[in-house]
Amino acid sequence: MLARRPCARYTRPVRFGVVVLVALAGAVALCSPAVPALARYGTLPRKADAPVTVLLAGVAPKYPPSAVWPYPAIPEDYGGATDTLMLAQLRPDGSAQLLSIPRDTWLNIPRWGFGKINGANVHGGPDMLVSAVESLTGINVDAYALLSLHAVRSMTDAAGGVTLDVAQRMKYDDTAGKLHIDLQPGRQHLNGEQAEGFLRFRKDGLGDIGRVARQQTFLTAFTGKLKSPMNVWRIPGIVGALNSNVKSNLSRAQVGALLGGALSGPTVAMHTLPGDFGGGGTWIPNRSALRTLVAEHFRDPNDPRTLNIAVVNVAAPDGSARRLKEKLEGMGYQNVSISSALGSAATTTASGTAAARVLQDVGYGRIENSQTASKSAGGADVTVRLGSDTPAN
Repeated sequence: MLARRPCARYTRPVRFGVVVLVALAGAVALCSPAVPALARYGTLPRKADAPVTVLLAGVAPKYPPSAVWPYPAIPEDYGGATDTLMLAQLRPDGSAQLLSIPRDTWLNIPRWGFGKINGANVHGGPDMLVSAVESLTGINVDAYALLSLHAVRSMTDAAGGVTLDVAQRMKYDDTAGKLHIDLQPGRQHLNGEQAEGFLRFRKDGLGDIGRVARQQTFLTAFTGKLKSPMNVWRIPGIVGALNSNVKSNLSRAQVGALLGGALSGPTVAMHTLPGDFGGGGTWIPNRSALRTLVAEHFRDPNDPRTLNIAVVNVAAPDGSARRLKEKLEGMGYQNVSISSALGSAATTTASGTAAARVLQDVGYGRIENSQTASKSAGGADVTVRLGSDTPAN
């Protein structure tokens, strides 16, 4: 009996060690798909000072001019037309705003000319695409992420599929593009290939606008699945699938800010670029409605550049208000008005809820808490009263 005790003493630790090794091996295998993404973007979540706005673009594959079946696509270089465009803004509190931009949107694209926005990437790469979206919306884009055609299929499969409502019968075959869509109406669970067909279908009489609606339906179902604690174990696979099918200029700091916002429990609000159908299958933006939408949903409450700024010359040298207006507009301020008033003031002052932030850009002056001062500037959000301390030039 005494001879057996040493064996009994070591049986439990050996078994426990095996269990630990198996658990570690499983964890490594589970997380391994995300390793490349972690090596590139790995960072800790952080609380950002401002929203992060990312342009998401699904890039269509390229096919050779002549080939025989199976007619494969050229290896992805992310230089094709953009089938999907979404402007995503995530704020520090976790709230997210998404603006879907139809691929057939007609506009004057910087450095190219008039055309559909889906051609911007073809003619000038992601820089031209970003410039086109910024000129259209007036929203500064912090980074872009170009997704290959295979991104949706791979990410959906990694997530275990998605359950959503198919509004109508979808039947379409594109032999050259190897696209075969065959979906019945009703609520159903779609795998990656079916989800891709759901998103690419255009034969519903609504063209690209119908696709935008389906993109939003899919995104709602996909993000809803990610929020479930039961699917946490799937996240590494989804991250790996995304990283394998994306070209992006996101920095580690921006990824950290996005993670910090996401940990706050993101709530997503979706919008579509206001407009109407035009000739040649185009989508003509409604600029007035777009400005209203952007001001209401995409303005950073801590960014004074979209506020109404009134510059009043009280005791400054002639031309000071005009020069400050030009300076602020050069910094991105959009609504600056100037005027003059009789009086004397030794010091430049600013009043309004964002006065302190505006004075940082003005470069001098102090905060004026007088309610009378703010009322006298026609209801402006911030009033800057230029005193005799204003530089002459």
